[in-house]
Amino acid sequence: MSFKSFTDYLLLEKNYSKLTIKAYQRDLENFQEFIINEYDSNTINNINYQQIRTWIVSLVEDGISNRSINRKVSSLNSYYKFLLKTETITANPLVKHKALKVSKKVQVPFSEQEMQIVLNELKFETDFEGIRDRLIIELFYATGIRRIELVQIKIRDLDLPNKTLKVLGKRNKERYIPLIDSVVQTAADYLNSRSTLQDIEDKEFLFLTKKGMKIYETLVYRIINEYFSIASSKVKRSPHILRHSFATHLLNQGANLNAVKELLGHTSLAATQVYTHNSIAELKKVYSKSHPRSKK
Repeated sequence: MSFKSFTDYLLLEKNYSKLTIKAYQRDLENFQEFIINEYDSNTINNINYQQIRTWIVSLVEDGISNRSINRKVSSLNSYYKFLLKTETITANPLVKHKALKVSKKVQVPFSEQEMQIVLNELKFETDFEGIRDRLIIELFYATGIRRIELVQIKIRDLDLPNKTLKVLGKRNKERYIPLIDSVVQTAADYLNSRSTLQDIEDKEFLFLTKKGMKIYETLVYRIINEYFSIASSKVKRSPHILRHSFATHLLNQGANLNAVKELLGHTSLAATQVYTHNSIAELKKVYSKSHPRSKK
């Protein structure tokens, strides 16, 4: 059974990335394989919820995490919604399904002190890689962009005179983020250093390796992990933690939640609210120190 019409819909109408579409297709193919083996059926279009439930149970028994199972079921649900939309089926078998419970992972941001150590106390080399690494860290902390968004930044997206950066987010949604003066200066230094590279292969992209090729996600992760391993004892030191730090520190300083939502490129306020628990903790700390009734 082919899922081409569905994947075309995701690509052309929903503007999903090719990587996301591959994940959807993989989930559907895995479910289809299960249905063929368990029920000797060559189609998943006429499946009932009990059969889907059997598949979910098998995933649990295989040791798949609830979070991953929910993602797989979400892919299947999207497919059935598409079939409903195209009038291929008359009812979605997952309409009353409730997602499995997952434990909330608390993402601990870098403290403002840890950020100050990295940006003000660590010595960055003055060669191409040193300037590039500093700009990457500054940009993550000053804009809250995702790792894949940073990798995809093109030279034309950076507008230093107007101090703005155009970012292509999820579902190809563009947003413009203001740049603070320190980032503008580091970016100018980086562009000067970048211009000295020989035989640049990926000229349109902003961030390159020293060999002139487009930077890749694992290298970005290694850069962040390397520098922050010096300043922080946290187990997780990743670009996402920097994004988390950006949002948390803004909220701690009184930034409007809706403004932070727009900067992060979230489509819903609920996605941004996960960053507020640290801000509430900070408010409690200030409150306990400041309120007359809290003093003994």
